Amino acid sequence: MSVLPLAFLFPSNLYMETTDSETNNTGNSKSAALLEQIDDSLDELAVALEGGKSDKLIAFLDTISRFHRYSFNNLMLIAMQNPDASRVAGFHAWKKLGRSVKKGEKGIAILAPVVRRKSEPEDDESGSDEAKAEQRPLIGCKVVHVFDVSQTKGRPLPGIDEITGNPGHYFEKLRRFVSELGIELRTEPIPGGADGVSHGGAITLRPGMEEGKAFGVLSHETAHELLHRTARRSETTKTIRETEAEAVAFVVSKAVGLEAGSAASDYIQLYNGNRDTLQESLSHIRECATRILDAIMPHEPNSTTS
Repeated sequence: MSVLPLAFLFPSNLYMETTDSETNNTGNSKSAALLEQIDDSLDELAVALEGGKSDKLIAFLDTISRFHRYSFNNLMLIAMQNPDASRVAGFHAWKKLGRSVKKGEKGIAILAPVVRRKSEPEDDESGSDEAKAEQRPLIGCKVVHVFDVSQTKGRPLPGIDEITGNPGHYFEKLRRFVSELGIELRTEPIPGGADGVSHGGAITLRPGMEEGKAFGVLSHETAHELLHRTARRSETTKTIRETEAEAVAFVVSKAVGLEAGSAASDYIQLYNGNRDTLQESLSHIRECATRILDAIMPHEPNSTTS
């Protein structure tokens, strides 16, 4: 199996402590079975793209837009088992929110990291539990189950399905993020009629676009600045670069409630016939979209299993 390193496998809010006697690792049968399913799913996606079909890619990008703080592998698992999931949490977490899992519902199996429990007391009481957990060694993973909100009943969750037709304040937050990166943002006519251009240290947007479109274009060009103005540029083709930037724009736009259309439908050749290259590219898309969304959206994790 060619899966990502342990540190890339997990969402930041799913840490489980263990002593040496309780250690689980990726060799256990349940975890290994899930990892094999991820490999199979990547193979299917690669075959679909090679055949000119981008539906599976769009579905996976849509999953990223809803769960961008999840790891690549857990995104694959959610998309495989419940592609329509909108918000997931563990059994006990739903109870804390005043909801209960409906009788007979089957959970979505994902992977959670196991960290070694520290025997000595913490001297530093500052910082979050999440940050402290990340300082402890990852020694393996275990299978846990989460449930989508559609599998639960109880107290309403206000705002969970709120959709807006324009980016609102997110557009200004994205502009501010670009500025904080040290990237100059210009608005002026572009030769050739393009909507936006990434120059490397500067982005130009065509004037006169409505805000929803401008937001998507700025997301696309910001992705180019983050992903393709580095040494990696020489390792990618123009098609891969455009696919990755368009995919990031799709994820970011969907996450703030915009109708993003079918991103990457014109750029379906995301890889050079190599499944590992496809996985690497999708990982870059997820990481870039997460970086942008963490900057422009409140940090409200869309899941927990506690």
